[in-house]
This record gives sequence, C-alpha cells and structure tokens, in this order.
Amino acid sequence: MRVTVMRIPAFLLVAGAVILALPFGWGLGVVIAYVIAGKEFGQLPAGTVPFAIIGSIVFALASSLSPMTRFVTMAVGTAAFVLVGYLTS
Repeated sequence: MRVTVMRIPAFLLVAGAVILALPFGWGLGVVIAYVIAGKEFGQLPAGTVPFAIIGSIVFALASSLSPMTRFVTMAVGTAAFVLVGYLTS
C-alpha cells in the first residue's frame, strides 16, 4: 500500500505568513508598548505597532527559515495574541 502526501506550495505558505504577519505585528507592537510604558501606555502603540508589523512582514518573507516554519510561527503567535486579548478583556 502506497501513501501519497500532498505538499503545500511554498508560495502559499509564504503568502499565508505575510497575511498572518499583520495581526501578529499588531499584537507584538502592543506588547512592546506595554513593556516600555506599563499598563497606561496611552498613544505609544501608534509608534510601536507599525515597526512591529514591518518587522513581522520582513520575518515572513525572509528566506533563512523554511516557509512552513515561518507560517507556523505567525499562526501560533497570532493565536496566542488573540487568546490573551480575549482572556484579558
């Protein structure tokens, strides 16, 4: 009996990682603002979120890791930020 495995094309994984980089970068930017200024961070995310989103997109497009690793990193990070946001609200 022979089992065939379907492979996901790399460009789809990278595209998914780039899409997931947006909420991941947003959450990362808010966490950075919280670490810098504490609970009352006010307008600081307006400065940290864009840099975090750009950094996340660069990570998603970087070829130093496999496309699956980048996709899974973004997916797990996004899920973690969404879960923590849901639990703290």
